[in-house]
Amino acid sequence: MAGSHRRTGRSDPGRFRATTRRALRASRRGTLAAARRLRRVAGEAVSASVATTDPATGPLPARPRRRWVPAGRRRVGPGRGPGFPVLVIGTLMVLIIAMFAVERVAGVSVLPDRFIAGLRPPPKKFPVLPASRPVDIAIDPIDVRARVHGVGIAPDGSIAVPDAARAQEAGWYDQGPTPGQYGPAVIVGHVDTTTGPAVFHKLRDLREGDRIEVTRSDRSVAVFEVDSVERFDKERLPVDEVFGDFSRPRLRLITCGGRWVGGETGYADNVVVFASLVKARTA
Repeated sequence: MAGSHRRTGRSDPGRFRATTRRALRASRRGTLAAARRLRRVAGEAVSASVATTDPATGPLPARPRRRWVPAGRRRVGPGRGPGFPVLVIGTLMVLIIAMFAVERVAGVSVLPDRFIAGLRPPPKKFPVLPASRPVDIAIDPIDVRARVHGVGIAPDGSIAVPDAARAQEAGWYDQGPTPGQYGPAVIVGHVDTTTGPAVFHKLRDLREGDRIEVTRSDRSVAVFEVDSVERFDKERLPVDEVFGDFSRPRLRLITCGGRWVGGETGYADNVVVFASLVKARTA
């Protein structure tokens, strides 16, 4: 009897799919029709709620319906614009960009260094020299020309200074870079002695842009340009700022300054010249 068995819609996959599609279309049409009826009824209810009656004057005219506008096409009305803080920030950004452009084109510094830290490119290209001990230092703006010898670490852990008998010479800290290598080469000197001014007596008079020339034992001359001259309390010397910058070849000139306090301290402060290598030449 197997040959006379008829398949029903439930057991026939093709008929089952066709029946399902017809049912879905019918239900979709019914859903759309129901939705239209709901919108029509809702619209009538809104119209009825808008058109009200004033007990004194009678029926009020129905308020016009508000047109629905997609969110992406809505116009910005009063009070919907950007707030005052946003406008201020935007104005400041435009001003900073304009001032930065003036610096790039005119070469005139108009923005504080700390305000745009990391934004301004290095002012000049610079060479990098191999290691070679310094033997002489010349600073024309303050009439300095002196021999340079090596100094190490003092018993208290600080950088040693030249002996009083060599107060007219400068001392290069021989545990650090030589002038022209990456990092801060440190040269120290006395400001004065009991007999009069010493080698770095006028160090505080240097100004940004002044040149410092250091002659090295390989007969090359490292030319540095002063970035700034700072004064620090000896007890609060910013070690990282003075000794920790290895971004390019640097030079630090250090002497005493400030008021005299006597004893082992001598002067209360240190005068520190910050300079950067800008070129090198043959002696």
